Amino acid sequence: MTNTEKTSVLITGGNKGLGFEAARRLGELGWTVFLGSRDEGRGRAAADRLADGGVKVVMVPLDVTSDESVADAVRAVRQHTDRLDVLINNAGAPGKGVAPADATANDIHSVYDTNVYGPVRVTQAFLPLLQAADNPRVVMVSSAGGSFTVVTDPEQPFSKIHELAYSSSKAALNMITVRYAQALPKIKFNVATPGEVANRKFAATDMNNHTGQLTVTEGTDSILRLAMLDTDGPTGIFVDRLGPVAW
Repeated sequence: MTNTEKTSVLITGGNKGLGFEAARRLGELGWTVFLGSRDEGRGRAAADRLADGGVKVVMVPLDVTSDESVADAVRAVRQHTDRLDVLINNAGAPGKGVAPADATANDIHSVYDTNVYGPVRVTQAFLPLLQAADNPRVVMVSSAGGSFTVVTDPEQPFSKIHELAYSSSKAALNMITVRYAQALPKIKFNVATPGEVANRKFAATDMNNHTGQLTVTEGTDSILRLAMLDTDGPTGIFVDRLGPVAW
C-alpha cells in the first residue's frame, strides 16, 4: 500500500453511492478528497457529511459530459495542489435498458457521453496534474457487464440483460483503459468492477435500485485496492474485490 500521507484523489460522481463511500474510506486514511459532483447542492451536502467526519474534502462542481465544466474543475483543483495522486473515474449512467431491436443511436450516445467520453474528457484534462505526482494512479469504475467473458457466460446474470448501451460502453471503457496503460506507463491505469463476478453478486447502488447483494462498502474494495497501489503495482488490469476479472 502507498503512504497515505498528503495523498490527493479526485472522484467523479462522488456525492453518492460508490463514489461517496470511496471518498469516505480514503478520507479516513488521511487523503485529501476532491469530491466531484454534477449537482452542486448534493455535492456540498456530501462534502459537509465527510467534513463532519473529519475528512479533508473539497467539493468540485464537475459534469463529466461538459468540456467547460471539466476545465473549470481542473482550475479548482489547481487552487489547492500542483499534483494529483489518484483519479477515480466513477461517474456513470445506466441507460434506460432499451432492447437491442429498439435502441437508437441517441439511446447509446447519451450513455457513452458519461461512461466513455466522460472518463476520456476528465483523464485528458487532469493528465498534467497526474504526471506531476510521484506515483499517479487512475481507476476506471467499470462493470462485469463490460466483460465479453461474463456477458457470453449463460450462468452470469448479465448474459440475460438484453440491452446495448451500458454493457458496450463499459467494454469500450475497458479497452480505453488498457490503451492508456500501454501508452502512459508512468501512470497506473486499471479497471475495477464493484461486484463479485465468480459469485454473480452486485453492489447495492442506485444503478440497480439497491438490489445488489453486496454493501456499498464491499463494492468499493476493488476501487480502493487500485487507488492504493504502490509504485511497483500493476497497470492495465481488471479486478473485482476477489481478484482478477477476465476481459
